[in-house]
Amino acid sequence: MEHVIAKYLRQVWDKNDWLCEGQHDFRPGYSCESQIITVCQDIADSLYNGDRINANIIDYSKAYDLVPHGRLLSKIAKSGVDSRVVVLIREFLLGRKQRVRVGGHVSEEVRVMSGVPQECVLVPLLFLAYVNDISRNIESTIRRFADDCVIYRKIINKEDIENLQKFLDRLGVWALENAIKINSSKSKAVCFTRARVKDPLDYSLANTLIPEASSCK
Repeated sequence: MEHVIAKYLRQVWDKNDWLCEGQHDFRPGYSCESQIITVCQDIADSLYNGDRINANIIDYSKAYDLVPHGRLLSKIAKSGVDSRVVVLIREFLLGRKQRVRVGGHVSEEVRVMSGVPQECVLVPLLFLAYVNDISRNIESTIRRFADDCVIYRKIINKEDIENLQKFLDRLGVWALENAIKINSSKSKAVCFTRARVKDPLDYSLANTLIPEASSCK
């Protein structure tokens, strides 16, 4: 059943072009590799033209575990899928329980109120649906991977630096509204330029300075 629903969701979202252009993972014809190639090509083009790009690589913390079921179902319902499919997904998500084992001791069962069950066919698509509106009101380039993203902008003047920070602020608001936690310690700010002397980067997200790095994985 999961495979049938997953195939249906892909068909509907491809037909109505609902998924954000900046999302490559878990989509037919796209991959993590194609996303990396796109980002690297943007950077190479900028360097070839003598321009500079400032990029912020943002890491979500335990993203799959924090997705609120109600908000997720609401987003899927607005994506153009049949209401009966929304009901099936609701049944797939709700009513799950979990317990913890420590040594020979097992806790009582508790109802799972958020998160999407991992290692299931539907999980990547459900997460894509949940973060699909992450680029809302963000005019810099944003490229999304599985559970992180990179937002970057060509820097010509001080206004470009300020605008990139403005869009990071909007990203922080989106994360707060959608109960997504940002892992600031794993996020990185990187400057791509041919200049020998670089100005220090001073970008922040959710009132936390994003560490500057010379490279990122």
